[in-house]
Amino acid sequence: MHLPNSQSVIDRFHVAKKLGEVADDLRKNYRAYKRSLSGEARKKLRSQMHDFRRRPEDLKPEQVQALEDLFEKVPSLGTIYHLRWEATKIFDSAPNRAEASRLLEDWIVQARETEMDWEPFITMLKNNWEGILAYFEERKSSGPVEGLNTKIRVVLRRSYGIQSLTTLWTRILLDVNWAAKKLGPTIAEIRGFVNQIQKHFSGCYT
Repeated sequence: MHLPNSQSVIDRFHVAKKLGEVADDLRKNYRAYKRSLSGEARKKLRSQMHDFRRRPEDLKPEQVQALEDLFEKVPSLGTIYHLRWEATKIFDSAPNRAEASRLLEDWIVQARETEMDWEPFITMLKNNWEGILAYFEERKSSGPVEGLNTKIRVVLRRSYGIQSLTTLWTRILLDVNWAAKKLGPTIAEIRGFVNQIQKHFSGCYT
């Protein structure tokens, strides 16, 4: 298919995935601190590390305080945490492409000043710069499609041995219908998307 006027857009889902991986790799550099702790302190650290992976706005005040206590003891972990979520905030709130470009450039400068190895993420940003900035023009995400793919994989695992395509589609639609009641319009839109896929491909099977 030739689409001369189309624009390549890098979905923020993939940017966030890479950012999380790099932040987690940096976090693992501080395992020596964990080894220095007693049993009860290690248990507390595990809880703090769970909160470490969550957005700041999703934390309760006592969880925020626990992280701040940890960052006082290991300041580098605080740097990793704040840089990760500052980058995420850009994708949440930058109003346009130009502002996103400025904020991301500033973020890269800050990340490099820490002398931590953020380069795998920075390289990904630089190599896909135009596609990433294109996201800020329309703010479209493949999140719903990624969710649908995950759901279909789960259905396929549960449906081992089913040979009828019609039965398989029915299982998928039943699952998506149930999710629509729980999660609302986004999944309802996915349900419509599944129906369209079925209509498109049904003639390919006998």
